[in-house]
Amino acid sequence: MAGSWEELVSKIKDRLDIVDVISEQVVLKKRGNSYWGLCPFHNDKNPSFCVTPHMGIYKCFSCGEAGDALKFIMKTRNIDFKDLIVELANRFGFEVPQSHSKDSGYKELKEQMLKATRAAAIYYNNLLLKNSDENAEIANKYLEKRGINSEIIKKFHIGVASKSATMLYDELRKDFSNDVLEKAGLIIKSDKGGYIDRFRNRVIIPIQSESGEFVAFGARALEDGQNPKYLNSSDSLIYNKSKILYGLYTAKDAIRQEDSVILMEGYFDVISSQAHGIENCVASCGTSLTSDHVKLLSRYTKSRKIYLSFDTDSAGQKATTRGAEVIKDVFAGLGDIKQFDESYISSDKDKYACEIRVIAPPEGKDPDEFVRSVGADAYKMYMEKAPLFIDFQLEQILKQKDEYKTPQEKAQYVKTIIPVLAEIKNRVIRSEYVDMVAQSIGIDAGAIHSEIRVFERANFTQSDRIVKNVTKNQTIQQKAQKNLLSVFLVPDSPLTFTQINEMMAQVTFDDEILINVKSTIDKLICTVNNVKELIEHLYTEFVDNPESQTVLQELIALSEVYKDLDENDFINVINETIAKINRIKHEKEAKQIKSLYKGVDDDDPKALEIQMQLRDKIKNLRQSEKI
Repeated sequence: MAGSWEELVSKIKDRLDIVDVISEQVVLKKRGNSYWGLCPFHNDKNPSFCVTPHMGIYKCFSCGEAGDALKFIMKTRNIDFKDLIVELANRFGFEVPQSHSKDSGYKELKEQMLKATRAAAIYYNNLLLKNSDENAEIANKYLEKRGINSEIIKKFHIGVASKSATMLYDELRKDFSNDVLEKAGLIIKSDKGGYIDRFRNRVIIPIQSESGEFVAFGARALEDGQNPKYLNSSDSLIYNKSKILYGLYTAKDAIRQEDSVILMEGYFDVISSQAHGIENCVASCGTSLTSDHVKLLSRYTKSRKIYLSFDTDSAGQKATTRGAEVIKDVFAGLGDIKQFDESYISSDKDKYACEIRVIAPPEGKDPDEFVRSVGADAYKMYMEKAPLFIDFQLEQILKQKDEYKTPQEKAQYVKTIIPVLAEIKNRVIRSEYVDMVAQSIGIDAGAIHSEIRVFERANFTQSDRIVKNVTKNQTIQQKAQKNLLSVFLVPDSPLTFTQINEMMAQVTFDDEILINVKSTIDKLICTVNNVKELIEHLYTEFVDNPESQTVLQELIALSEVYKDLDENDFINVINETIAKINRIKHEKEAKQIKSLYKGVDDDDPKALEIQMQLRDKIKNLRQSEKI
């Protein structure tokens, strides 16, 4: 039986790991007990975004965004709280209370689409393995030329699509509706009416999600002149090519073990490489590398060592440069990109945000052709000697040096090298590279250094400076009241919630948000057992109140100051804070009365009354100063 809505929310929070949730969107690096990364809510250049696992919270110290795992998902996906809870309840197998249940059509459609794509993958694979179609023999001969045998076909579920226009459709329509099959990308509407198979006369390469579900297909033409050569599934409810990497499901264990990943261009590059023992490789699915791809990979390799292994032609070199730039953008701010090899200076790889290397065998073959013709061992040898991306860049540029003869041409040529050298942050390493480049092209090293300084000045902007957003424009009274409220949130506090509440019974809060937070705490401390539960319930209470959530995050941060105090010190801190709040209050009231007294004539009967009030306030103020 389903419990209450509050119980469901609590169960879901227990299942969510905030580091795992945020790592899907943000590359995090551990520092002490917290994780830091670039804030996804503003244009962050330095890591201002902090995740504190033991409290289950995050906060950006630049833009002020803060919350728990649920709020992060809501913000990044723009989803309503109730819709998110229902979605997560379905994912975790929790029953949703009838009063909050919603139409499950979305969930059912998604499940049907996944079943349909799985059925299609099995059907295509059986056609190939059992030679159940005239195309099976043609496909098997094509695959044999690429060194793909039946074992590889089984491992990667490779299949074949018939020339028939409706062969798959006729098979699957028995179990699935036209709507499901069309949305899953398996059929399309025919110009003549009705539906036909999307994939025909092709080798079929099923694409699996990170968890192994069949979500889409890549299809390679079987006949010469058949266009397009590769036909890929379109994005759908179950497939987003910008977030899925081909081969990751079969590669993720090897990526963890090797602590590195090889990015390739094509399906067959990955199939051949994995089949021959190079198992930590993946490829994008018919699209350029995206930041989401890189974030996905960062969850599997701690050192973030990424090899780029694309074709060695001009298009492949452009893809290599473009891919490296995407990787650098994702990891920008988490530390330096590795810019010199171990043969120069020994180092601890954990100091780097990531390491980008380029595998470019001189034979000019793509990984699939190289592995098949030269061998996996030779590929691994090139992998071991793969240069860092910066060395690859400079090598490609320096190959062109003889094309520039005149001083004017050389000046223009040097401008293509300067942005690469300017990326090197370590001044000693930069100097070494400058000397090498200067010697290679026959110009003065000092001139290159001068050009780098000009380039840096021209490209430095104010947006590169992050100013911490630390509770601007707060009054002393607001700060003191927040300090007092934060004692409720101290883990392993020496006092109970009730004891703390009794101590501050006579304190009044004058800020509307703080009044709301305090009244909510008063309501919750009767039902929760510890600080963690209190924080979770507070976030739920304030789910539609971002201002209160921001204050709550600030209170949690403030509470860290009071950790590990013994009971006497803890009580003294509370009393001192209360005294400070009362003293500020009396000072403020006394100032107001003085102002009022100045505006009253001494002969006015109210003058004596105001004078008596002022005397009492001053008396109270002196008493509070003695506490």
